[in-house]
Amino acid sequence: MRFLAPHPPRPGRLQSAPALATLAVSAAMATALLAGCSPPPATGWSGYAEGDYVRIAAPLAGTLAALPVQAGQAVAAGAPLFTLEAEAEQAALAEAQARLAASQAQARNTDTGRRRDELAVTQAQRSQAQAQAALARSELARQQQLQRQGFVSPARLDDLQAAVQQAEARLAELDAALRVAALPARPGEREAAHATAGAAAQALQQSQWRLAQKAQRAPVAAVVSDTYFRVGEWVAAGTPVLALLPAGAVKARFFVAQAELPGLALGQAVSLHCDGCGAPLAARITRIATEAEYTPPVIYSNAQRARLVFMVEARPVPADAARLKPGQPLDVRRAPA
Repeated sequence: MRFLAPHPPRPGRLQSAPALATLAVSAAMATALLAGCSPPPATGWSGYAEGDYVRIAAPLAGTLAALPVQAGQAVAAGAPLFTLEAEAEQAALAEAQARLAASQAQARNTDTGRRRDELAVTQAQRSQAQAQAALARSELARQQQLQRQGFVSPARLDDLQAAVQQAEARLAELDAALRVAALPARPGEREAAHATAGAAAQALQQSQWRLAQKAQRAPVAAVVSDTYFRVGEWVAAGTPVLALLPAGAVKARFFVAQAELPGLALGQAVSLHCDGCGAPLAARITRIATEAEYTPPVIYSNAQRARLVFMVEARPVPADAARLKPGQPLDVRRAPA
């Protein structure tokens, strides 16, 4: 690019004030044009600190019954965060426990025979039937002897023989009843009873889980960033009640022009600078966006192309991340080689 510089004044000739002013303006314009032709030195990128928040919600709805934490408070892992009312879940748990106890008792009942007292009744009935059978056989033998002497008719013997057979059949029936009473239930009945008990146990676990979800605890050690509800308010299922910021869960987010993108790579070292942070923080690039931000519509002209930027994220080591606050402005620079 060629520029025409103003002609210097001829020696020995006095210049007027307007001419001198025109000369100065022309020189300044030429200097600005020359500076515009060379690219400015790259000093880095502007960005901000961003927190990876953990938003705690309950999968069930309910009225907020307790919120023992407040924004800015540090909590340990496992510390209670909030509790929702759980009267319905407690009643469902008691019902599930009762159903499980009943089904387990029924399953145990199918694994054993009849009770001892029930067996004693059957044994007493067998003893009675055994005595009646013995009496019937004795009476038949006596009547047979009398029949041979001609004192008893044949019809009488037929009646006695029938009585003996009836007594012996009754005795056999009670013997079979005793054997059956000692046996457990049939295999199919036992399987059904145990399956019912297993289903009741699963229902109990579901009730226990639902009750446990009404009281949420901190999954990790963190600082309570914000709370979104107050005690007494209704909380819909899945709606966060508060947000946690775990230790070291702060990253740098900055935007790079598309022309500078080829010079960056995952794992590349950068330095983070911020007001009041002291020494620069070392970080490494962990993410480079695959799509541009603030993209002009449809056509990319040479002027519009310079507006394309890509979001890049870098993470410092956890010890240095504690020096950053979410939302804090940052200057990001390439780490010195």
